[in-house]
Amino acid sequence: MRLTSFTDYGLRMLMRMASAPERAFSTAELAEEFQLSRNHLAKIMQRLSRAGFIETRRGGGGGAILARPAEEIRLGSVVRLLEQDQPLVECLGADGGNCVIDGQCRLKVRFRSAEAAFLADLDRSTLADVALSPAPTA
Repeated sequence: MRLTSFTDYGLRMLMRMASAPERAFSTAELAEEFQLSRNHLAKIMQRLSRAGFIETRRGGGGGAILARPAEEIRLGSVVRLLEQDQPLVECLGADGGNCVIDGQCRLKVRFRSAEAAFLADLDRSTLADVALSPAPTA
């Protein structure tokens, strides 16, 4: 299974936030740390915020923080959210894709099973399990 960069950076961002949950992180700061465009990171933050994983505040002292403790955020839930528009293969998409062997293919059920097992394994871990170590202080 291959995750999109959208999901990869979303997980990295959450891992970073979990390393200092009392601190707000600005989009600019995280974009620089991950060498990613602010626009792309803002889209990820928006989706995570709408789903209740993070809270964002504007203005001085603003930024993004975890909306709940890292121990309560399951990795499978995050991946499901960020990959929701990206089926593992075309035939698993909402419209079923354009497959000429649909109805005869027995591979589709294997893909569904593998994807479910992958997500179930991620559900056994929380963001706290993979949080980055806090940065050393100078």
